[in-house]
Amino acid sequence: MSYDIVKQAKNVKVGTKKVTKIVEQGKALTVVVSRDADPRLTINLVNLCSQKGIPVTYVDSMKMLGKACGIEVGAAVAAVVNE
Repeated sequence: MSYDIVKQAKNVKVGTKKVTKIVEQGKALTVVVSRDADPRLTINLVNLCSQKGIPVTYVDSMKMLGKACGIEVGAAVAAVVNE
């Protein structure tokens, strides 16, 4: 599934604020969004990604996305960064 995108990436940023900043700077290659995250946290980021032409991939679980990112808590969003 899409968790592999995050697991295989060398540089991943996690969290709504960090990912939004990376997207605004044009450094994100792709953004991964958890379906079970609060839409109030993710809707603005998803809209920003579509404006910037950055692909958005959806995954089912915040817990699994956090684990794929190497953190012990759930993650609403993550970005694979081109740096």
